[in-house]
Amino acid sequence: MSTTLRNFLSNPIILRFFSSNSRLLHCRSNLPTSYFYRQNFGSNQSSGFYQRVWRSWIHRLTPLDVVLGLIGANVAVFLLWRTADENFMINNFTISLDNIKSGRLHTMITNAFSHTDSGHIISNMIGLYFFGMNIGRNFGTEFLIKLYFAGAVGGAVFYLVHQAYKAQTSKLIWRPKELALGASAAVNAIMLLDIFLSPKATLYLDFIIPIPAILLGVYLIGKDMLRILEGDSHISGATHMGGAAVAAIAWARIRKGRF
Repeated sequence: MSTTLRNFLSNPIILRFFSSNSRLLHCRSNLPTSYFYRQNFGSNQSSGFYQRVWRSWIHRLTPLDVVLGLIGANVAVFLLWRTADENFMINNFTISLDNIKSGRLHTMITNAFSHTDSGHIISNMIGLYFFGMNIGRNFGTEFLIKLYFAGAVGGAVFYLVHQAYKAQTSKLIWRPKELALGASAAVNAIMLLDIFLSPKATLYLDFIIPIPAILLGVYLIGKDMLRILEGDSHISGATHMGGAAVAAIAWARIRKGRF
């Protein structure tokens, strides 16, 4: 089985340094409850009730609860790859043009919980833990969950568009079943948003080498763009860029007070 998407941290492990004077932004859950519940045309009371129940439950969770829940879901799918039928896993936990054409739209999300390589999942989960905890503390659990899923969908869209472009322009025999999997786009969205918001923060490569956050962000985005141009068949730069695009949109909305 060929997989093109590995990890945004195929680079050295990155650790966030949290200083005592690091800037904290107000959590969304501090806003008045009425801010969240606007009635639509027709006033669907049932839908509003379920939204209130959902938000009430989500707001009871801590950032650690959410991060550990996401990690647990990733580990569960990782173990499922070792027990379930491979064709079932390919059809339901990888992203590809073939899956989308077959109507398996859910793979745009499920692929972001899917890993087959132990190094891949470990490095992704390390990034999710450190950066996810910081985003969760600053913006709340609901925002963190939405950002993870938005990054997953953004990465899937960018990957599919890139695959479709290659199918139209390549003079070589194109592999229609080329597929991708991994939480990299979702984690990339979380990590880069944290970098965009705190560009002067100190990050540590391999827990040792200090580096300004903004330089790391530029390096990662530049490297993914180079992967696209060079046609890297092992790591999908397009998928990573989808996560980066979600981070940029989230950053712009936060700066305008629309998160």
